[in-house]
Amino acid sequence: MAAKPAKNRKKSSASANPMWGGHFARGPAQAMAAINPSIGFDKKLYAEDIAGSLAHAAMLVKQGILTREDGRAIEAGLKKIRKEIESGNFAFRESLEDIHMNIEARLRELIGDAAGRLHTARSRNDQVAVDFRLWVRSACDALDAKLRALQAALLAQAEAHAATIMPGFTHLQVAQPVTFGHHLMAYVEMFGRDRGRVVDARARMNECPLGAAALAGTSFPTDRRMTAKALGFDAPTRNSMDSVSDRDFALEFLSLASICAVHLSRLAEEMVIWTSAQFRFVRLSDGFTTGSSIMPQKRNPDAAELIRGKSGRVTGALVSLLTTMKGLPLTYSKDMQEDKEPVFDAAETLLLCVTAMTGMVEDMKANADAMRAAAETGYSTATDLADWLVRVCGIPFRDAHHITGQAVKKAEKKTCRLDELTLAELQAVDARITKDVFDVLSVEHSVKSRTSLGGTAPKRVREAIKAAKERWL
Repeated sequence: MAAKPAKNRKKSSASANPMWGGHFARGPAQAMAAINPSIGFDKKLYAEDIAGSLAHAAMLVKQGILTREDGRAIEAGLKKIRKEIESGNFAFRESLEDIHMNIEARLRELIGDAAGRLHTARSRNDQVAVDFRLWVRSACDALDAKLRALQAALLAQAEAHAATIMPGFTHLQVAQPVTFGHHLMAYVEMFGRDRGRVVDARARMNECPLGAAALAGTSFPTDRRMTAKALGFDAPTRNSMDSVSDRDFALEFLSLASICAVHLSRLAEEMVIWTSAQFRFVRLSDGFTTGSSIMPQKRNPDAAELIRGKSGRVTGALVSLLTTMKGLPLTYSKDMQEDKEPVFDAAETLLLCVTAMTGMVEDMKANADAMRAAAETGYSTATDLADWLVRVCGIPFRDAHHITGQAVKKAEKKTCRLDELTLAELQAVDARITKDVFDVLSVEHSVKSRTSLGGTAPKRVREAIKAAKERWL
């Protein structure tokens, strides 16, 4: 049935929102009633909202703003509401807009007028700011734990394959031999930096906005340090207007989440490549692959592909919130209600992706023979020949580079590896080459020779694994 025109609606304070009905004569328009509520998603903040209210009530009692009797009633009521929500027995009402008003309304049903005194010296503006910070802070802790588990899985595989030879690529072309362990350690470093960004962001966001009230602070003699300490913050925020108006903590979380998602996507892409029939570097079990409805031979790396695809959701969340915040004047605007959904979705998506990647890394089986065979293609030891010419023959590197290029050309014509050329064929390119050159042309020697700090030599890889365990696990 179509809604009646606004002029025909009954003008009654009872139809207005109970939280501000004293000023409004009637309720919202139908479209407003549809666009305004946030309870559909911000009910996720129930635990944080109750924690903030408990801390605020305790502070009001200590400061003599609230009686001990009211404080005890509020505490008991809030704890009962928390149990109701966690047991699934709480009736969320869209008409009450958000999690704050839903909890406050239920509290009034339970304890009467004392519930209305809980909101003394605060506003929904600082209330949602503290709730959201608490939630994002917990998301940081969860992400750090998940990334630690992923690093542990990568380190275990790297340790098992510290000397397993594979081709290293540039432009997805065979470049130089490396070890599989060394390759995996690159991702250990990436995810380590991701964890560093999590720690940094968490430290910056760990200031409490509760008590900033609507935007200007309050005239009540509150103790913001007490509520900050009770909620595990390092200190209160320093400016009431900034406290309620900025979401840089959420933006920073989405930024670090986006970088982490990109790292996951790169590893996922390598999983897709490595599991292909053309590479066969690794094999994933049934647990992280799917079949085809028409091609019975297929084993599709869907988990990796989904991780690669979901990175777009995380980076999209960052762009969404940046766009929402970019033109807002101080202080709070209702636009900021749009801050939570992208953060909630990005956090949940990223945590799932890290979990799935950890499972794939733990699950994958390396095909050392296929990796070794691939490393011997593409003249991957050409640089070793050039380095030998510089080191042994004293030839300038640019000249050695040219000589090596001629040797590669000769091998291409013969369709053989560099180490399969005869000494005479190499000396026809440059007479200074001796039989000792064959000591450096194997992929094993190439890998073992890369002993510089951070290099792919197995002994360096094992040192890096040991150091990484001490640093991150």
